Amino acid sequence: MSEIGVVVRVATTADLDGVVACSSALFAEDAGTRDPSLNVNWPREHGLARFTEALGDPGRLVMVAEDDRRIVGHLTGSLSEPTPMRPVTVATLGSVYVQPAYRGQKIGARLVAEFRTWATLHGAQYAGVTAYSGNEAAVRFYQRNGFAMRSVVLETTL
Repeated sequence: MSEIGVVVRVATTADLDGVVACSSALFAEDAGTRDPSLNVNWPREHGLARFTEALGDPGRLVMVAEDDRRIVGHLTGSLSEPTPMRPVTVATLGSVYVQPAYRGQKIGARLVAEFRTWATLHGAQYAGVTAYSGNEAAVRFYQRNGFAMRSVVLETTL
């Protein structure tokens, strides 16, 4: 880690290669070991376009954790506008990843805190995130950061 420390901030286009790299690592580490139906190559194949699009959308968020001009983590989020069924704005934390060498330094918690601030400033009344049930570390992380289990998704192969 640099002398200045890790900076958490909104991503710019200059950060997108690092965001794609972090997203690729997340897919390989998490979904790649837990979800055979997921395309683990998605970040390399579609991530750059998707994250570029998100930078220009006020209803989406891309943040980075940067150490000495190197991206060491990221977070994505989005807003869902109220609907007749759910008449409130909801923020969804799409993904968060911190490189293994930087874990345990509260960088993920800082990213989530910034996401929560962004969501509140954009009128969200609830925030949600999904995690694989087998990823107990992720579930504990989200619980430590204020999220509570509310529903369970059950799937089967056909």
